Amino acid sequence: MLYYTQMTLDRASAQRKDKNWLLTQYGECSRWLLIHNDQNLFSHDLSELALLKQSQIEQFDRNNAVFLGKNDKFSYFALDVSGLSIDELQNHLSLCTDDGQDGDYQFADMRKVGPKLEQVSASVGVLARGLCYWHKTHHFCGRCGCENFSVEAGHARLCTNKECKHMTFPRTDPAVIMLVKHTFPDGVERCLLGRQDTWPEGVYSTLAGFVDPGETLEQAVAREVEEEAGVKVSNVEYLASQPWPFPSSLMLGFIATATTTDIFVEQDELEHAQWFSREDLNHFAQWGDDVPGYKLTRPDSISRFLVEHWRQLPDKE
Repeated sequence: MLYYTQMTLDRASAQRKDKNWLLTQYGECSRWLLIHNDQNLFSHDLSELALLKQSQIEQFDRNNAVFLGKNDKFSYFALDVSGLSIDELQNHLSLCTDDGQDGDYQFADMRKVGPKLEQVSASVGVLARGLCYWHKTHHFCGRCGCENFSVEAGHARLCTNKECKHMTFPRTDPAVIMLVKHTFPDGVERCLLGRQDTWPEGVYSTLAGFVDPGETLEQAVAREVEEEAGVKVSNVEYLASQPWPFPSSLMLGFIATATTTDIFVEQDELEHAQWFSREDLNHFAQWGDDVPGYKLTRPDSISRFLVEHWRQLPDKE
């Protein structure tokens, strides 16, 4: 399963621009997702994303609420409450403390909790996090520097400068991520994985990088693999994509065939890279395991999805 790709809500792109229509989505038909310093609000045991009723958020300022979408039952909104202290939030919502012993809710990082959630809920949760992050980092107009404000139910920001009136929309940064494979003279097909020195010990991932202006996705794949590992590739094939709002990326997944196999790691990019067979991967530990040796990437990442997809393909041996 490719995580965070099940955002099934109707985004109501046309209706949400109508302030009168938006007001009708409040009330008992609404559910609210709170964000505090890029963390989502969850149930106390972190088993569910907290979906608050209108009555639970009435004391909060809703002027910057972000409409996420609607289904047959509810309309969903995100609300960034980072301006309040945890103590203030605890007083209103009976939030749990850091030790997780008191209260009904707690804020936590979606990157840690997301893989354990039902995936439609997790997909809505990362959307809320991503949009709130965008608003937090775009308080000022990129053209004239004047303050701007939220419009279109939180899906745009409008400059307050009457001579500018520049409209800014949520940004997504495209990044390619690729499983590079090659069949070696011994008849065994291997994949190329690398690691950065900031990652947990032993974790190896597929290679990835941001798309440069003026290049195609296929060109970005070839450039990034050669820049990071010194390996040339061909037959670049698209496989799947994944929203990754940590903070604002769209991961575009590919499989490519290496035409060279010698590895020359660019130290600014990777600490190490290596070819691994399917048999090698069978002995990898899982992300988060406190054991020595190689480890697979996060279960909710598209890197892991690409690796698992390749592992299921027939070996060329």
